Parts: sequence; structure tokens; C-alpha cells
Amino acid sequence: MHKCVGGVMTVALWASIVQAETSENTKWPDSAVTGETIQLASADVTVSIRPVPRPAVEALRVSAAVSARFQAWLGAFQKRAQQQGITEKTLNRVFSDMTFDEDILKRDRNQAEFSKPIWEYLDSAVSDSRVSNGRVAMQQHRQVLKQIEAEYGVEKEVVTAIWGLETSFGSYRGSNRTLSSLATLAFDARRAQFFETQLIAALRIVQAGDVTAGNMLGSWAGAMGHTQFMPTSYLDHAVDFDGDGRRDIWSDDPTDALASAASYLAQHGWKKGQPWGVEVRLPADFDYAVARRDYTLLPSAWAARGVVAGNGQAVPDHGKAAILLPAGGQGVALMIFDNFSVIEAYNGADAYVIGIGHLSDRLAGREPFQSDWPRGERALSFTEKKELQTRLTQAGFDTKGIDGRTGPNTINAVRAYQLARGLMPDGYPTAELLQRLR
Repeated sequence: MHKCVGGVMTVALWASIVQAETSENTKWPDSAVTGETIQLASADVTVSIRPVPRPAVEALRVSAAVSARFQAWLGAFQKRAQQQGITEKTLNRVFSDMTFDEDILKRDRNQAEFSKPIWEYLDSAVSDSRVSNGRVAMQQHRQVLKQIEAEYGVEKEVVTAIWGLETSFGSYRGSNRTLSSLATLAFDARRAQFFETQLIAALRIVQAGDVTAGNMLGSWAGAMGHTQFMPTSYLDHAVDFDGDGRRDIWSDDPTDALASAASYLAQHGWKKGQPWGVEVRLPADFDYAVARRDYTLLPSAWAARGVVAGNGQAVPDHGKAAILLPAGGQGVALMIFDNFSVIEAYNGADAYVIGIGHLSDRLAGREPFQSDWPRGERALSFTEKKELQTRLTQAGFDTKGIDGRTGPNTINAVRAYQLARGLMPDGYPTAELLQRLR
């Protein structure tokens, strides 16, 4: 259920959101616009969120009532903020001209479903142009990157890769006013508690003098600066590396932002010299049932089972490692180490972690992946993933939730089903597997 804090979200507002969700260029999950309702706080009103024909909603806009309720919410929020140490002076300065931003809610409702297969994601994330631009950026900032690596023990290529995937090396850091975005998202009840926490954190940053409210810019959802920190991550991990008295991740100079990303990884346990992962070759008789995150061996032990690097040699013993098959048994096979989980703390999607890791390898002069991807396979849609989870659970292979996300529980359920049916137990959900379940 999506809730609107403090009162009724008008049909006009909701219709405009639905319009965004059902436009030709969006990938809003099918299940999110069929058969659900929106429960409005302080009102016994439900609104179907089935797609509305575009001509019927094109001219509708946010009503004055929503704006009034937003201002009322701001008043109540400011009292809560003062109880958490935000001064009246800061609040008056920040909220004197704050208005509800309808576009933020549209974008929140219209987040694209990640349905690309990993090879298509990597085609963009680690494109030749991104690698080339990354090498130029590393050269331009070689001295500060060298100093950051010496201070935090995080390789310069890894820091640069994060910068590259987050903002294309600072070329697009976002132009939304962070405080306005967070206030709008905190007013909306869908994730109110999370965004109110982020709004309080953002106010602490402004109050501390690290940045003015007007210069605190970022993405529509509140991620800020060169390395796209959320406000709470900024408070916990940002550093003043250039020594000017401010932790400035927003300016054209990326020094503090790059150091902050390294600080983040270091505080999450980064091990210098350990790979995030290594591409490996699997033997013909490999037991795919052990290709899971909770089954780890030293690389030398994997080598004894026939798992070796592309050159046929054992991977050095950098620490215990698991085998990851991001596209199943027909794609690239990876041996992943603890540093994989450290990058995961920055962004939990496997595709993102592999993108950061592989881009950092390419920036260090290493080769592209050598194995082929199963490019003939298509990714399951959000609806299909939910159907897969439902059918697996009904068949006795519990996915421990029906959320349309392919996490470890779903992979384990897929693998258990594959083992029970005599299939290759690589844990990879495919359209063919879903058809079998049907």
C-alpha cells in the first residue's frame, strides 16, 4: 500500500502519477498497476492503480489541497526536527520557500524495473568509452588518487570505478535540490520513515556548514555529489580530505567525494590487494550445487576441484572465495572474495558490484571477460519473477517471499528445484524454467 501522510492525495495527483507509470517509455512493474489500491492516510479512500488512458489524465495537476497538506506536514515535521537538534534558525532558512514537488513523486512511482540481463548492463557500465574516460580521469587526478589509496588502502581504480558508475566521473551529479526532494518523499507515506531520517541528516549537514541548502544538489531521491551519498552515509563516512574545513562532495573538485568513497569501503572492511573477483574456468564435471555464496574454499582448494583462472593456473590464495554464476552455467563464472561483499555494502545489486569490479579491472589494464554470455536468453520481467517465486513455493521450494527480486533465497529455491528435476543446478531463473513450472 502507498500512503500519503497527513491527508488525502487527490485523484488528480494520483492520476498524474499513473500517467507517468503507463507512458510508452516506462518499465513500471506490471503487478504494480493491476489489482492493488492506494490507502490514503486520514481518509477511507481507495483508488485503483490500474492504468488510466493517457488522454483522460493529461491535464490533471496537483490540487491546492495537497499543497496545503504538505505545508501542514512541514509544520509538524519542523517540531520533530527541533527535538532532534535542528535549530529554528536552520529550519526557517531551509523551509521558508519549500514547496511540494510533484515531479519527485512521479519519478518515485516510475522507477524503471531492472530487467536487463547482466551482459547488457555491463555493455554500458564497462563500455569502451567509460573505460577510456576513466583512464583520462585517473590521469587528471592521479596525485590525489594516489594519496587517497595510501590513506585508506583502497585501490585508485576501485575509487574511480565508483565515481564512473555513479556520476560518469562527475559529469552528471544531479540538479535536484536535495532538501526539497527529501521533504516531498518524507511527506509521501510510501517510505516516509526512511526519507524523514534522510531529511534530518541533510539538515544536520547544512547546519554544520558543509554546504548551503541551495548548493546541496543531487539525484531526485536524495543521493548527493560525485559519489552519490545519501545524507546518513555522508554523516557516517564523508571526510574532509583537502583540509578546507568542509566535507564537500558537491563542488567541481572531486577530492572529498573520492576520499569519502574510499573511506566508506575501508570502514566496511576493504582488503587492499585482494581481488573483488576473478573470472575462472569450470571443469566439465563441476558440481553446480556448490556455486553459492555460503560455500567458500581457498582458491588452491578450488583448483584441486578443477576450478582455475583463465590461464589454467590456480588463482592465488587471497582468502576464501565462493563461485558466482551471474548468468547461470552458460555464462561467465566468477570466483568472488570478501571485497565483493564490501562493494555490495555500497549497492547491493550483483550487477552493480560486478560492474564496479570489472570496470576497476579494466582501468588497471586487465582484459575483458573471456567467456561468452548467453545472449540469446531474455531476462524475466518483474511479473514473471513473482510468478516464478509463487510457483516454486507452491511446488515445495520456498523462496521465503514473493517480491519479484532474484536474491539468494530465490536462487537457492531454483537450485533445489533443478536438483529435484535432474537439471543443471546453477540456480539461474530462465523463461524455460518458468515454463516448466507452469
